[in-house]
Amino acid sequence: MASNSSWLYLSPSTFTMKILIFVLFFVPYCALAFDSQMVIDSPMLTQKVGTNRTIKVDINGNGEFKSVQAAIDSIPEGNSNWVIVHIRKGVYREKVHIPKTKRYIFMRGNGRGRTAIVWSQSSSDNIDSATFKVEATDFIAFGISFKNDAPTGVAYTSQNQSVAAFVAADKVAFYHCAFYSTHNTLFDYKGRHYYESCYIQGSIDFIFGRGRTIFHNCEMFVVDDKRINIRGSITAQNRESEREMSGFIFIKGRVYGIGGVYLGRAKGPYSRVIFAKTYLSKTIVPEGWTNWSYDGSTENLYHAEYKCHGPGATSEGRAPWSRQLSDEDVAPFLSVDYIDGKNWLPAWQ
Repeated sequence: MASNSSWLYLSPSTFTMKILIFVLFFVPYCALAFDSQMVIDSPMLTQKVGTNRTIKVDINGNGEFKSVQAAIDSIPEGNSNWVIVHIRKGVYREKVHIPKTKRYIFMRGNGRGRTAIVWSQSSSDNIDSATFKVEATDFIAFGISFKNDAPTGVAYTSQNQSVAAFVAADKVAFYHCAFYSTHNTLFDYKGRHYYESCYIQGSIDFIFGRGRTIFHNCEMFVVDDKRINIRGSITAQNRESEREMSGFIFIKGRVYGIGGVYLGRAKGPYSRVIFAKTYLSKTIVPEGWTNWSYDGSTENLYHAEYKCHGPGATSEGRAPWSRQLSDEDVAPFLSVDYIDGKNWLPAWQ
């Protein structure tokens, strides 16, 4: 009996030691599991949107449509139930537009390395150049690459942009997608948006607009800016007033690439960008931030970092108006509540 129940008769010191071991080694892993990010994959999203209506697109003719836009056009205006547009592997060389009248579209690819929508156009009009445009509320994309492959020599000029995606609607989410261009890659124009595990490539203002947006666990790859006097920038956020609920929040993920680049430049008097817990390679220049396109006061700019790491994360030499945030400062921005995500992201419902 004593041998089988010896734990009941532990001395106070032994009991205290075992409790201490439990707290030090077991409890942290419980907390970690409780706080861990859910794995968001295609089957999970398919289940969450709760529909059995699927339109198949296959460039080789083994679906209902060969063209992505033809599939979108087949969805009736005023659509009020989720529709899955399954885009099988292949390079779809076309411009695609999701109009305001066609909500609840889940555009599902076979993986960003296998399904791609590609166009080649530079223009002084960002919207006109965009390979992909979404203007409908309640939109999801998973596992698709969006690319504007306009020749680099054209895209680098100051008067021509080559947008890969124009996101101009509320409640839009991209999971495991990729965005490729050089100049103005991702026009995150307006609305509440969420990007999960995405890859974004560019050199000049390659994430810009006034969206209220979270980029979680995303990779930003910097292509060398060929201009001489102005370094490229990852972001160009255009928040116009203190009351405006917009700003780009980068949580985890990493920034790497070729050449020197700023984390962001101010494109409005209240420009707001935060990089939190993100790996920053040496491609980030010491100043970190610039206001070269905005000649006004820097007093209201909210260019900030929180617990970033890597050779580009040093605070020495940072622009004087930039901020290193405390736990309390950053707390409102580190949850999907910043974009009211629990109310509209299917993965969180």
